[in-house]
Amino acid sequence: MFQFRLVLFLSLVTAGLAQDTTPLRLTLRDAVALALKQNPQVIIANLGVSISQQERNIARSALLPQAFGNVSETVQRTNLQAFIGQSLPGFPQHVGPVYISQGGVNLNASVWDLTLWRRYRASQYGIDSSRAQEITVREESVLLVVSQYLGSMRAAADVQAAQSRVDLAQALYNQAADLQRNGVGTGIDTLRANVQLQNETQRLIVSRTQLETSLYGLSRLLNVDPHRPIELSDRNAFFETPSQVPEQTIERAYTQRPELRRLLAQERQAEIQRQTAGDQRLPRFTIGGFWAEQGLSPQSAIPVYEYRGSADFPLFTGGRIQAQRAEADLQLRQVKQQEQELRNQIALEVRTAVAQVEASRHEVDVANLGVQLARQEVDQARDRFQAGVANNIEVITAQDELARANDNQIAALYRYSQARADLAHAAGQMEALYAQ
Repeated sequence: MFQFRLVLFLSLVTAGLAQDTTPLRLTLRDAVALALKQNPQVIIANLGVSISQQERNIARSALLPQAFGNVSETVQRTNLQAFIGQSLPGFPQHVGPVYISQGGVNLNASVWDLTLWRRYRASQYGIDSSRAQEITVREESVLLVVSQYLGSMRAAADVQAAQSRVDLAQALYNQAADLQRNGVGTGIDTLRANVQLQNETQRLIVSRTQLETSLYGLSRLLNVDPHRPIELSDRNAFFETPSQVPEQTIERAYTQRPELRRLLAQERQAEIQRQTAGDQRLPRFTIGGFWAEQGLSPQSAIPVYEYRGSADFPLFTGGRIQAQRAEADLQLRQVKQQEQELRNQIALEVRTAVAQVEASRHEVDVANLGVQLARQEVDQARDRFQAGVANNIEVITAQDELARANDNQIAALYRYSQARADLAHAAGQMEALYAQ
């Protein structure tokens, strides 16, 4: 009975630890949504926004009144001679020990301090910068997933085309063998067909390996269990040519790219930091005080209080304020230079992507026509070989042309799909196009 329970327990534990090997079928949109949900870089960027929000709350708290409770029990013994500076006849050398009990509230509030207000405004722009950074990470994550998914679809199309060519090579080999058995064909024709069949089989093996490794890369980007296989649900969509991204302009890309919005937020922060450095020359006004119950014992405690107002203004800071303002000016110039460089980069990316989309679209049309012509060539060469008009050299040549045409078609379709993704990324619309 004990052994049965032990076996049952071990079976349950093993079943609980077993890996889920159910294939994960994903469309391109599903893959993007999964990446945005659990990609580590996206999660880190989202946490960065939360950190900026808490920094804003900390900066805001400096503008609000501060109150602190205090309860103390003090034992004090004072050297009277040391306190006065001389001994007094008839007075003891020391006073105490004295037990003092106190409990109350300390208050402090800033009435006028522009530096605190500037820091609060800078923290608000810090949130904008963090949000723009999060969007940048999301856009980059979507681009990586889309590119990897498109690469996997290309590998799947290669496998499909290679399998089709293997089937054709097998049929042509069977045809050559039948003609040889019937005394019409020759052994060299059968040998050529067999060599072509082995070549196509080898290409199929390479294509399948490429598909597996591409799916492994997609699994890594999606941060899914590596033991769980991934299946592409959009394989057939690879041969479709959807309309390109709506016409994009450089000006529109300037408003959409999160990297530029992040730099603009940093520029506003730098301007505020420069103003903050100058505001340190202005006086700062604060009020404060405390109220407490104080006495030699709790029974003898009476209310005591203190209220104060103060004005602080710098007289000499050793050049600190001037240096801080100069530093803020340099940082502002640095951000402006980065902004100009990024604008030039965005303009180049948009123009390049538009040109690539247009060129790849024409490539797809030419490649599709090439596949049609190559198939007609194979059919005609096969018919001529069957009729005994020619040997199968023409058939083998036509098979090679068909393989080349298939490769060109798949490469053109991949370039077109990737060009659409690059244009969406250049315009800052990756998530809008592929995740919604």
